[in-house]
Amino acid sequence: MPGNPNLLETLALALDYPMPGRLEELWRRWIECPRGPAKQRLERFLRQVEDLSLGEWEELYTRTLDLTPTTAPYVGFAVYGESYQRGELLAALVRAFRELGLDPGSELPDHLANVLRYLARVEEPLPELAEILPRALSEMHKTLKTLDAKNPYLLVLEAVQEALQGNLTRR
Repeated sequence: MPGNPNLLETLALALDYPMPGRLEELWRRWIECPRGPAKQRLERFLRQVEDLSLGEWEELYTRTLDLTPTTAPYVGFAVYGESYQRGELLAALVRAFRELGLDPGSELPDHLANVLRYLARVEEPLPELAEILPRALSEMHKTLKTLDAKNPYLLVLEAVQEALQGNLTRR
């Protein structure tokens, strides 16, 4: 299985839109995460957003990941842009999610939070996803760091990279 399921689910939740009670839920889940660099980065992220009001956190999220985002959190878009290859990846993810009974909610299936939830549940990820995910994360991180070097979501992206490091290679 790619990475620790609880850690991946917690990181996915950190990439969802902030809501009342979300910070408390993230801290509760953080306690259950395995020790390591990913957990440390997640803790730093949580400490930074706990200093914000919910409205400020929502604004940060929206500015960073939502409306004309600083960093588009879409794995396929980060690598393929709006090409047919992204369309093929989206279709493959829809099929894979359906097999697992995983609901992507209102987001596209290649949204990083959905990809993490998928990886938390699957033994062998789609080979194409395993191949492009490291590059997609690198692109997202590079773009965000260039445009907003102090953005707390950089820590989440780094935690995701740490959590998946060495776990996506094909067996």
